[in-house]
Amino acid sequence: MLLSINTCGGSGTVALGRIDAVSGDAEIVAQAELAARTYSAQLIPRIGEMLAAQGAAVRDLEAIVIVRGPGSFTGIRVGLSAAKGLAEASGAKLIALSRLALLAGGSGRDHVLAAIDAGRGEYYVGEYRQGQAVRETLLSAAELRAAAAEPDAGALVCEAPGASDGKGGEFPAGSAILLPVPDAADALRFAAARFRIGAFDEIEPLDANYLRRSDAEVTSEQRRASTANLC
Repeated sequence: MLLSINTCGGSGTVALGRIDAVSGDAEIVAQAELAARTYSAQLIPRIGEMLAAQGAAVRDLEAIVIVRGPGSFTGIRVGLSAAKGLAEASGAKLIALSRLALLAGGSGRDHVLAAIDAGRGEYYVGEYRQGQAVRETLLSAAELRAAAAEPDAGALVCEAPGASDGKGGEFPAGSAILLPVPDAADALRFAAARFRIGAFDEIEPLDANYLRRSDAEVTSEQRRASTANLC
């Protein structure tokens, strides 16, 4: 049994699935949605309820799939901490996915620019060729337009307007392919190939994929710079 967690966006999702012994594909057996700003209180209890409904426990998990960002700072921290804690407690393997890789994979295209509205007129952007990451970065609207207009840019793939982190921003390129927001079940299906070949992540060094520094980090740096100038 595999558990999948995605708490990067405006709402969170969790899913349980099994890998078919013949096809190797993931079969989703249970899934649930978590409202925004409830992750800390609801994530672990909901996972427990889902496992109990399947007659299973944490020790029965073979792998945990975690979408580790980019997106909501709080959501990413809660989801990643829960995944690492459950993996350590159960002995389950860990598979970490980029939210951008998941979006790109859902397009079915070989060369993709995956973009997610990051607010403040900026976009999380990942370029992928044949499923492999070329780069992931934070771009302004103008920079995204320029990147999408390059001759060998690949298809621009975006989450449907209004869905990305609840911000509702429009993407600055009219030719974008709009896809439903990938959830935990999509992440579990996407990770099935890595599970089959044993491509797991180490628990201890695994970190969040923010792409943008938090306001607290920026403020702290500004304060340090101001103090240094006074000295």
